Amino acid sequence: MTTQTAERPVGFRDTFDTLDCITQNPAIMGGKPCIRGMRVTVGMIVGQIGAGETIDELLDDYPYLEREDIMQALRYAAALCQWREVAISSE
Repeated sequence: MTTQTAERPVGFRDTFDTLDCITQNPAIMGGKPCIRGMRVTVGMIVGQIGAGETIDELLDDYPYLEREDIMQALRYAAALCQWREVAISSE
């Protein structure tokens, strides 16, 4: 039987320790990473940037967000992409 695990890159924990705008609460958006406990997910922000929105446009569309919120969402997503899945055999 094969299972999957993730290997954390060097500096991974340090990255997450500095992301104080990113929160997770099972009662908010199903526990997805959000901005400061609001119903704005990291995925929504990254998706909007990926679709061509600029940071300034996001700030105009969501006046309760701060530039640092968006920057931390991008850093969070980048850190998650550094994980590597490694197959482990239970034999």
